[in-house]
Amino acid sequence: MNIPTVSIEQVPDPLPEQLQVLDVREPVEWAYGHIDGALHIPLSELVARFDEVPVEQTLVVCRVGARSGQAVAWLTQQGRDVVNLDGGMLEWHAAHRAMVSETGAEPQVV
Repeated sequence: MNIPTVSIEQVPDPLPEQLQVLDVREPVEWAYGHIDGALHIPLSELVARFDEVPVEQTLVVCRVGARSGQAVAWLTQQGRDVVNLDGGMLEWHAAHRAMVSETGAEPQVV
């Protein structure tokens, strides 16, 4: 299956309002740094929480793109309009894109 994927250079900065973001990393990864306004559903909970996934176009992210690729493959089969971010949050952070954290410290990708 061909997984719809975009590079960081293809993602507008700032993100357009109509583009949703789904972060499928684990809670500890999310806490250290994530995209402001993103929806957090760990990959292990995706099937059970499918109804929470936006029906609008959605950018799916993880740390490097592997878990989000799995999520995009499954969500595409379910009819969702989703795309994987190649390089994930590591690329997002390397491109100096805005992030927030839940720890009170400078956002980072762990």
